[in-house]
Amino acid sequence: MKHNVRILVAISVLILASLACQAIQPAAALPVLTSPTAVVSSPAPTAATILVSSDGLSQQDTLASLYESVSPGIVFIQVLTAQGGALGTGFVYDDQGHIITNAHVVDGQEKIEVDFTSGFKAYATLVGTDLDSDLAVIKVDAPASELHPLPMGDSKQLKVGQSVIAIGNPFGLSGTMTYGIVSALGRTQDSNRQAAGGGTFSVADMIQTDAAINPGNSGGPLLNIKGEVVGVNRSIYTNTTTANGEGLNAGIGFSIPINLVKRVVPSLINTGKFEYPYMGISALPSDHMSLSVINELGLKSMTGVYITDVVPGGPAQKAGMVGSGVSTNSQGFQTGGDLVIAIDGNPVKVYDDLIGYLVDNKSPGDTVVLTVLRGDKKIDLTLTLTKRP
Repeated sequence: MKHNVRILVAISVLILASLACQAIQPAAALPVLTSPTAVVSSPAPTAATILVSSDGLSQQDTLASLYESVSPGIVFIQVLTAQGGALGTGFVYDDQGHIITNAHVVDGQEKIEVDFTSGFKAYATLVGTDLDSDLAVIKVDAPASELHPLPMGDSKQLKVGQSVIAIGNPFGLSGTMTYGIVSALGRTQDSNRQAAGGGTFSVADMIQTDAAINPGNSGGPLLNIKGEVVGVNRSIYTNTTTANGEGLNAGIGFSIPINLVKRVVPSLINTGKFEYPYMGISALPSDHMSLSVINELGLKSMTGVYITDVVPGGPAQKAGMVGSGVSTNSQGFQTGGDLVIAIDGNPVKVYDDLIGYLVDNKSPGDTVVLTVLRGDKKIDLTLTLTKRP
């Protein structure tokens, strides 16, 4: 059965939630639950064993306290569109009334209603959207007592296996909390915007989690055990659908890393948009780099980003980068392209390493040094970035 990544949206107020498909190509801090210092149990081990943190709080107490602390800053979003209604989630960014959600939640909006946990409701205005990251900022006029900005963490500090929590409105069930772990880091997904040549741009450094995420969770926070936002829930990977074609949770969800949010959101508030650095390349997807393909292409490294095309007149072409196109092998891939193995001295093993470094550290107008393998030769290319067209 074919697997799909599905963007979490809701369809109509009557149905409550829906899912748009995307095929894969891209408060105060609370006590941290540390290694257990004590185990509460009867003399003989029982199934009721509870982990206890260093300050004496059990895991369930920590999670309950976290929910009580952050839930006032999480909102339920209802959007009226020309096609009907849609539901989603958002969270308070600042005391000016700015709220973060997904761009696909407010796509085509005519009216946006924001419902707070206290019962307060207000209409919101759209401040800006970024289709590449699938982020949007909306703004409400609300009393200060209703605005509880959530603290932001550092997604670069995340490790696979760490606990994470998702809070949102799956299928319109507001204030739903789910618990899981960071399943993987550095995933790449397609953005919601096509490039001029018909391809799509990429979203890098996505967080994979098994915390249950379903239609209506879109735009809600992914939190660490301290109650800090480390991601914004965006999509799920599923092969399970309802009769209406909606995808359901299969234990694989994806969240936009908060470090990207920290770069994009201030720009959306100030200018309504965010400009990404652009190289002007197409590359072989990392999951296509099997050993047989590496051998047929004659590559001298088993890791790296293989360049299949450079945009005419783009930064990569001006820097002298070469895309493949000499001959075609039995796998349908062309030989002769550069293999990027480092950027500014940082190793590049997969495509996400390249795109993630650019988005996290560079802006249009900056220069980067790309180290490539061209046959047996190692070459450094200096490239001046422009903005994505």
